[in-house]
Amino acid sequence: MGSHPRYAAILCDLGDVLFSWSSETKTTISSRTLRHILASPTWFDYECGRLSEDECYKRVGSEFKIEPSEIAQAFIRARDSLRSNDAFIALIRDLKSQSQNTLRVYAMSNISLPDYEVLRTKPADWDIFDDVFTSGAAGERKPNLGFYKQVLQKIKVDPHQVIFVDDKLENVLSARSLGIHGIVFDDVNRVGRALRNLVGDPVKRGQEFLTKNAQHLESVTDGGIVLQENFAQLLILEATNHRSLVNLFEHTSTWNFFRGKGQLTTEEFPFDLDTTSLGITVTKPSPAIAHSVMDEMLSFVNSDGIIQTYFDHRRPRFDPVVCVNALCLFYSHGRGHELKKTLEWVHEVLLNRAYLEGTRYYETPECFLFFLSRLLQATGDAEIHGLLKPLLRLRVQERVGADGDALALAMRVLVCDSVGLRDEVDLRSLLPLQCEDGGWEIGWIYKYGSSEIKIGNRGLTTALAINAIAAMGVSAIPISPPPSPTLASEPTSPTSATRPSSPPTEGTRVRHKRASSFRTSLQWILPKIQPKSHRPVKDVQV
Repeated sequence: MGSHPRYAAILCDLGDVLFSWSSETKTTISSRTLRHILASPTWFDYECGRLSEDECYKRVGSEFKIEPSEIAQAFIRARDSLRSNDAFIALIRDLKSQSQNTLRVYAMSNISLPDYEVLRTKPADWDIFDDVFTSGAAGERKPNLGFYKQVLQKIKVDPHQVIFVDDKLENVLSARSLGIHGIVFDDVNRVGRALRNLVGDPVKRGQEFLTKNAQHLESVTDGGIVLQENFAQLLILEATNHRSLVNLFEHTSTWNFFRGKGQLTTEEFPFDLDTTSLGITVTKPSPAIAHSVMDEMLSFVNSDGIIQTYFDHRRPRFDPVVCVNALCLFYSHGRGHELKKTLEWVHEVLLNRAYLEGTRYYETPECFLFFLSRLLQATGDAEIHGLLKPLLRLRVQERVGADGDALALAMRVLVCDSVGLRDEVDLRSLLPLQCEDGGWEIGWIYKYGSSEIKIGNRGLTTALAINAIAAMGVSAIPISPPPSPTLASEPTSPTSATRPSSPPTEGTRVRHKRASSFRTSLQWILPKIQPKSHRPVKDVQV
């Protein structure tokens, strides 16, 4: 994958970001009055080096009817209370270290030279800074644009590759107006997560999460109950092609959703056609076993010709996603024609958008679309491609930009890729949902049909998010919203939307031919990254 540094520098405020005032500081001047003093024009002049400390206190004392000595004493106590935000500084240090010190770190603060001299006596990891810019030395003050322009000129970094962190919105707004990526420092955990997502390589971090949690990538209900089940494990295996990541109870023929006794349902839970279809297509047993299972499955087709969910005639349930997965198994073994009525119903579900509120067993419309794309990638049958692919392309394009959790977004990007669309809009929403541990937020995939208890799996969401980023042919893109998001077309490739990535320890495979065209479409956001080619983008041929 052609990785590039999205950001080359972090620019941080000092006060209330890297350093904090103690809430226990006591002065004879109220905190409200101190805030007014700090916002006064006189204090602005002092911070910009246009007034001495004594002259500042004299003028402020006259303005606020307070003795200058009392003001001086209040600020001495306030300075003494300053403490470094060691956790946040350590995060910045870690980000710089992970970049092998290619990431530069600067401070930019509204602070007078005398106050800065006091601040430098405070114990802190000052070595993380490549330089510190103060209003006292610059003669300018945030949010005035001149201060930012001075700093940009000195650090010689494109503003689009600079991250600015400040606790005041007006200061962040000025930075953004110059093309800098601004973050308001309101919560240390939120800001820390945002910085890791902006600076770190999302694919590498996602792979590290999967490796660290190998064999423990379990599904969880929306009530926090851990489920030991096979289905998500099979999907993770298919997405990563890395058997050591998953915990499977492998079956020789038919499969059960659960790895042991049923949970939150009957303990003796019937084997099902959904997990069985997935299990056989992923683990690839001998053709004899596969055909034997399909023969058995054909005895569970209802009077409408639609294949059912369970190997149990007492549970006559059917679901369009289950049908799609059974079709995937049959078509991959050249027997799709035996489920003609099931295919016709799946087409009607797609045509009439019957999936928009999910299905009996699957939570989101993206699940139906994702497994449909998986079906098309499993077969080269011209008839089924002609029936489903143009319509799938239209239906997924309708979903672009819709609300969705991390799993739905990743699925949407992958489905778009499978039909020759580049979904930059949803990739842009997916990237910030990566957590500090490198995994993505949980996404809901299926649910209990009766109770509608939702089930999700962070490992699956992370595996598909990695593949979604890889499918776009670039390791990362800036998270800031673009001025005009686009959904571009590209010739369909025969590779699968759920094509397995390489093992986490070996890196993820990427379609390099897509990378150049993707970067071409993002030149407004990556002005310094030149595309390797300018191959014209054609519409999808179906």
